[in-house]
Amino acid sequence: MSATKVCSASELSPSTAKKVVVDGVPIAVVMDSAGAVHALGDTCTHGDISLSEGFVEDDTLECWAHGSKFELTTGKPLTLPAYEPVPVFAVEVIDGDVYIDASQRLAV
Repeated sequence: MSATKVCSASELSPSTAKKVVVDGVPIAVVMDSAGAVHALGDTCTHGDISLSEGFVEDDTLECWAHGSKFELTTGKPLTLPAYEPVPVFAVEVIDGDVYIDASQRLAV
């Protein structure tokens, strides 16, 4: 995995998302309620809105503007108005640091 270190896992909490940019790609880094770390495309597919400014609840990330909720593991929208998924990227936590490979999109 040709990954980039984006932050320390200690900078994340289950209630917020953190925006990072890897190889020019804006990514929302999210820790779910179980402590797993996820990396999703930061732009809502309904509008040009940063998802990292939204709301994290359990295993979803909600766009603050129009309320679309995206599943953290698949990027699939669970509520309208979004109907297209956001990309999900490979993420690893190694020795307390979070690494993301923006070139490795996971299958939806």
